[in-house]
Amino acid sequence: MTVRALLAASAALVCGLPALAQPVAAADEERLTEIVVTAERRETKLQKTPISISVASAADLENRRVQSLADLADGAIPSLRIAPFFSRSSALTVGIRGIVPFDANQPSRDAAVGIYVDGVFLGRSQGLGAALLDIDRIEVLKGPQGTLFGRNAVGGAVNIVSKKPSGKFGLRALAGIRNYGGYSGEMHLDLPEWHGLSAKIDAISTQRDGFIDNPLAGEEDFGRFERRGVRASVLWRPSDAVSALYAFDISYDATTPFALQLLSFSPTAPPNSPLVRPQPTRARQLLAGVPQQDSVGKTNGHLFTLDWKVADGIDFKSITSYREVDQTQFDNGFGIVAAVARPNANVVRYSLASLNQHQFSQEFQLLGTSDRFNWVAGLYYYREKGRDDAWAPNTMRWSADVQSLIRLSSLVEGQVTPFPDRASVARATSYAAFAQATYTPAILDERLHITAGGRYTHDKRSGVLFKVNGADSNIQFDRDWDRFDPMLTLAFDATDDVHLYGKYGTAYRAGGANSRSVNYRAFDPESVETFELGFKSEFFDNKARLNVAAFTTRYTDIQIDFNAQLVAGTTRTTIETVNAPGNGRIRGVEVDLNLAPVKGFTLSASYAYTKGTLPLAQNPFNNNNFQQPFIVFTPENAASFAADWVHDLGGASLRAHIDANIADGYRGLPGEPTLSDRSFLVNGRLALTDIDLGNGGRIEFALWTRNLFNRDQVYLRSNAAAAATGPYGIFNEPRQIGGDIQVRF
Repeated sequence: MTVRALLAASAALVCGLPALAQPVAAADEERLTEIVVTAERRETKLQKTPISISVASAADLENRRVQSLADLADGAIPSLRIAPFFSRSSALTVGIRGIVPFDANQPSRDAAVGIYVDGVFLGRSQGLGAALLDIDRIEVLKGPQGTLFGRNAVGGAVNIVSKKPSGKFGLRALAGIRNYGGYSGEMHLDLPEWHGLSAKIDAISTQRDGFIDNPLAGEEDFGRFERRGVRASVLWRPSDAVSALYAFDISYDATTPFALQLLSFSPTAPPNSPLVRPQPTRARQLLAGVPQQDSVGKTNGHLFTLDWKVADGIDFKSITSYREVDQTQFDNGFGIVAAVARPNANVVRYSLASLNQHQFSQEFQLLGTSDRFNWVAGLYYYREKGRDDAWAPNTMRWSADVQSLIRLSSLVEGQVTPFPDRASVARATSYAAFAQATYTPAILDERLHITAGGRYTHDKRSGVLFKVNGADSNIQFDRDWDRFDPMLTLAFDATDDVHLYGKYGTAYRAGGANSRSVNYRAFDPESVETFELGFKSEFFDNKARLNVAAFTTRYTDIQIDFNAQLVAGTTRTTIETVNAPGNGRIRGVEVDLNLAPVKGFTLSASYAYTKGTLPLAQNPFNNNNFQQPFIVFTPENAASFAADWVHDLGGASLRAHIDANIADGYRGLPGEPTLSDRSFLVNGRLALTDIDLGNGGRIEFALWTRNLFNRDQVYLRSNAAAAATGPYGIFNEPRQIGGDIQVRF
């Protein structure tokens, strides 16, 4: 059965509509449990929140072995698309509903999905691959979130919620091993409350060797990672009306890129070296070794949150944060797959880049509740400064007979331009005021709910490109924008278990300048407006849950990237970003189905249909001729299925989980129609849990796997080198298996 046929069959099971993944309740209960979210800046029930949301609970993350946002690249939440930036896992590309930036790797450019941790916006795509610490849930809000979450949430928002100190003693420790020389260790310590103070410490360390060998002696393999992090939090409750939380986190994330492989020879390709030949399946070892070292990301941050119950029905909240990111990106994955062998010619371009960014944000919220109104109003301030640089020296030389590669004695020997080839510094400041209110009139048995909101934002961004092609420069830009984003929702409780809604909302992504450009070309903001219809329902005595959302999005002034192969006289490529004239259009349907047919057994099915087209845009590298850009990393059809089973053994429990994630191929580069492979990935976990150790202790033994059937799938394919050699691609990770021992007190 083809992927498309399998997707169609699964959709037929869900009233003929596509389905989107939704986490299920605890499998040992007889009914689906209630899910609480904070999508409206207050705690609300998922089923009564008129937004298309997927929630991954702590149990879901454990079952799928998600230790980093990068692990959600398998499609566990079909509308959410996560991928490495090209071959680099040191920065993540994140998109929702077809709005996926190709390159948000620069300090003067923003992402299209807002990533939040405990209410704090993370400004850069670097650092997103860090290890997740003790996470309570991940909420994925689909569609523009311009009112409550602000700019750069044109596709939606990912809201990561950490577990707070409980005030009760608790200890959870985990030790695990995995193939490819990997291991994991975790410790989560919750301390008892003392004079209104509660504290919690979380620590994690995990690593894996590379899965594609680099034959150059002493150099790192491809696909390796080493992640570790610590988070300490203190919660103070001086009274029932006031609580204050301080948290500090620090992380280290070392990775090597995925390897590019030549997939086949082009019929027009000239004769080449025996070291340049196709490897059409995931290689165990590259044909030629290259210098390779870890890309290292270091992040740290401070968070202070104050909650104050001012009066009955009125609450005040303050979120203050300061964060830093320091990321190196050393990418030699390109190797020689696009290289025509020439005697004694330098080859193997090594991309050496770094970014340093720090940000400060302050948000004030005032929340109110009365018989007819629920409302929230707030002020927001954000400031960041970032600096990046890059250099791309060659590292190898062909032998005279092109039968072998010789390592250059130093990077200086292989350079074309001095270090750095390019460098920039950028600053951004943003001010916003927002408000949203829900009114329930005294008609229709109080089943109608009207929500209206808006956000005013003032953005200012400036920067200097002070190195271009290795030479000093002083190219500046300084721009500012004002924007108002409205939102209107009508919701109706058809019954106590069936809820209908219609929503209109807008959002925008700020403008900026591309530091990969040779002239620091500035570009304007892009914006979206979306109409969404949905219903949420529970039936069979809360043993089944079906949620459906259909949307249409108008996408305006889209920021389109165009790529030049090489800048004359250098070893680097350049990217120019332009705003496309006209409108794009993205349409889709999302459905979530959860079932708890019998005690101890739950099923979930998910599918997202996303179809979009972008307007023609002028390619500055092609005499400004109009060219068709493409939506990237977005399959037309994507689905996820999961089954969970719990069996009481008397003194212990047996828990089993399996999930399957399937998707059509998609385009990985904005300028190429070439499709990736269709994907089919299966993950599983089997655990013997709740074994009594006495004194309140329990132990658990678990086996897990990701990519159970070891599927080889090209997640990014390109024909850019077809004339020289042939199409190349980057493969997904191979099968991973591991075992864990976990102790809880």
